Amino acid sequence: MEGSIAELRETFTSGRTKSVEWRKKQLKALLDLINENEDKIFHALHQDLGKHPAESYRDEIGVIQKSVDFTLSCLDKWVAPNKENCLLFFFPAKGEVLSEPLGVVLIFSSWNFPISLALDPLIGAISAGNTAVLKPSELSPACMSFLSETVPLYLDNKAIKIIGGGADVGQRLLELKWDKIFFTGSPRVGSLVMTAAAKHLTPVTLELGGKCPVIVDNFSSPSKSKAAAKRIVGGKWGPCTGQACIAIDYLLVEEKSASNLIESLKKTIKRFYGENLKDLKNLSRIVNKHHFERISNFLKDPQVAASIVYGGSVNEEKLIIEPTILLDPPLDSDIMTEEIFGPLLPIITLKNIEESIEFINSKPKPLVIYAFTENETFKKRILSETSSGTVTFNDVMMQFICDALPFGGVGQSGYGRYHGKYSFDTFSHEKAVFHGAFFPEIEPRYPPWNDFKLLFLKLAYRLDYFGLILHMLGLKRP
Repeated sequence: MEGSIAELRETFTSGRTKSVEWRKKQLKALLDLINENEDKIFHALHQDLGKHPAESYRDEIGVIQKSVDFTLSCLDKWVAPNKENCLLFFFPAKGEVLSEPLGVVLIFSSWNFPISLALDPLIGAISAGNTAVLKPSELSPACMSFLSETVPLYLDNKAIKIIGGGADVGQRLLELKWDKIFFTGSPRVGSLVMTAAAKHLTPVTLELGGKCPVIVDNFSSPSKSKAAAKRIVGGKWGPCTGQACIAIDYLLVEEKSASNLIESLKKTIKRFYGENLKDLKNLSRIVNKHHFERISNFLKDPQVAASIVYGGSVNEEKLIIEPTILLDPPLDSDIMTEEIFGPLLPIITLKNIEESIEFINSKPKPLVIYAFTENETFKKRILSETSSGTVTFNDVMMQFICDALPFGGVGQSGYGRYHGKYSFDTFSHEKAVFHGAFFPEIEPRYPPWNDFKLLFLKLAYRLDYFGLILHMLGLKRP
């Protein structure tokens, strides 16, 4: 392992990865990897998680294709120095900001989206000009094997390496010195990563999770209510059957609207996925027995079981839990205090929907707040009075695939951001460059100069001295 890291550092020191041509070549090769191995990816995702090809393309393959295309179209602009205006007091000096790669980076990916959450950060690392080690999750072994066998066939093996293995391998990697660590996973493991990184003062990006709420307001028309129900069902159970950091964890709605919403959710579930456990379609399975038991144990609490209004059936042999809706489970139960990360949806009723703000603020900051509402004043209150990684109005999950928006958490839901330009920035150092000039050089010798200099500097720093003169003369500032 140490030899591999030394080779990566030697490659980075050579300067090869700083070439824009090298970066583009690697990104195009990554696109070839995805396009030429689509069936293998489908097979690996089905082996690990039971994903349907349509789900695999939507959440894994398509995400990477889109991300590579976007990065290639923008890379020349991203790497170009950004000229920055300095005070005219410094004329004729000028300033700029130059993005430079950090060095050798370590990427830990997660098991729930084992292709996209591995390769999407890698796109950022490559585009910024770094060398990288990718450690896939051992909980998705087929995808880990695919990446370990396939990536070296397409990408520069002296600059990008895949290291498989279990938690012991991850621990060994964390003991080494890196220039950046990017981690996707649970808050518990994220704290271990941050602790290990602190030893070498290594910067980290932590993409974690949390209990993401969805607020459902009242609507002016039945069609909008139905659209909200469809998007909630698709966003809760569609991506890896709720095993997603940005999946809806619980729902907040007014008491008077709860019954209609539940009926609409039930109808949509039956239409999307089938009516009973044996006939469920287009749903992933729970990743392994440990996680199956963890989710099933939520339902073993008698008070929680009594709150089930739809679903609740499980198949331990096939690791399947059907979409399940619960109405007002106890707020101090495990299902309402721990991240569910599965196909259970608690619905909490409120007297007034605006109470949802206080409810959300009583819990750790979520990765995403979803809100279905037409009320612009309520939207402004949500934005100004809550804190979360993202706020998404009147849709679910769409923020994740928008390259123009940063993706990341705040507080316990994560630290740092990526996607699109933000991925490039995450794996770059923005170096400030000041180009000074030798003219004019002023050095008065007479004694009153010191007092005059103090006054001059005060004016210059506070008012932009030369800019003020131009303004007084009626001339436009450049």
